[in-house]
This record gives sequence, structure tokens and C-alpha cells, in this order.
Amino acid sequence: MSGLDPDARAWLEATGFSVDDEAMWRAALTHGSMGEKRDYERLEFLGDRVLGLSIAHWLFEQSEAPEGKLAQRLNAIVSREMCATVARGIGLSDHIRISKQARADGGRDSDNILGDVMESLLGAQFIDNGFEEARKLVHLLWRPALESGAGESKHPKSALQEWAAGCRRKPPEYEVIDRSGPDHAAKFTVRVKVHKVGEAEATAGSKGEAEKAAAKAFMEKYA
Repeated sequence: MSGLDPDARAWLEATGFSVDDEAMWRAALTHGSMGEKRDYERLEFLGDRVLGLSIAHWLFEQSEAPEGKLAQRLNAIVSREMCATVARGIGLSDHIRISKQARADGGRDSDNILGDVMESLLGAQFIDNGFEEARKLVHLLWRPALESGAGESKHPKSALQEWAAGCRRKPPEYEVIDRSGPDHAAKFTVRVKVHKVGEAEATAGSKGEAEKAAAKAFMEKYA
């Protein structure tokens, strides 16, 4: 059987997808545990790129932020967790074709599976309807994430890590350069460096807090 379940087709169309090639859309909803010749993996590969370009273009058009901050937001908005959140919001779980064993193992509510299938549907939308229609659907489904400011506020170390990656730099390097005071009231000074960018220092009552403060200082200075 290569056709798409009528309930799944009705759900897809009600959500905003435009279905033509039913066999492809069936594959887009099919987990590898079903043992069928076609599953969602190849479409997910394509959909991941469709999503990334759609969101990157949106962020570029909507913001004058520098590259590092755009990359930070992009990474948050296209993350597996965000894809799974969008998938849950549209009720995707009920329509995934998955084996009984994988379902019993919690596959229908797995962030990985939900995120992958969400991307595979975007890949199918792109193939059946072209990039512009796929982009419009991304804007529709991801609008709450974009408007919520996802990716704008992060732990300073995470933000710096993503900023460095977005600027194609090596990961930040943290070093304790001074420790002073008694054990019950120690002070740690940490220096953080990003290769070919610069460095920043901060002092706090623990190594972790000093690293956090140094990352924040670095972002304020260079990002």
C-alpha cells in the first residue's frame, strides 16, 4: 500500500500542507521501525535545510543584529527541541507511522522522532510545492517561536559557545588565573578567550560563577 491514510491527509491539509504525491507524504510520516522501503530520513535531511534557510532569511530581514546574535537565535529556533515543540502544537504525534515496539518505548513523544518527522514534512512540502510555499508554512508554524524571542536570552556560557560557532571560531577556552581568600570565602578569577577575537576576565565566589561572568563580559565587549 503506497497511499496516504485519509485522516492523515485531512490533518496535513488542515495544518497548511499541500498534498500531491501521497506516497511521498506517507514516507514523510513513516518511522524506520516500520521496516518499509521508504521512511522519513531522506526527507528530513532536505527539510532541515528548508527550515534553516527559511528562518535565517526571516531573521536577516527582521533584525539588524550582527552575525553572532543571528546565529544564536537561528540555532535556538531550528533546534530539535523547538521542532518537537512545533510538532506537538499541531498534533503530529497521532499521525506518525511507527511500530508497536517503538511506540511502547515512547517513540511518539520522543523529541528526536517528533523533530525529525517535522522536518521531513517540510521536505515533502518543498518537493511538492516549491520553496516559497514551504517558507510560508515555516513562517506560519514557527511564528510563536520567533515572536517569543527564542534564543535571545541564554546562559552566558551557552550564548558565547553559540556565538563562537556562528562566527566560525574555535570554542571558548576558560582558565582560572587567580584564586584568593580562605576556603569559606574564596575568590576565583577566570579568563575566557576566543581565538582571533579576544578575551575577558571576571571574578566571583566560585569557578562556575566566574566563568559565567567572564562569558557575559566577553559578549558585552565583542558580540
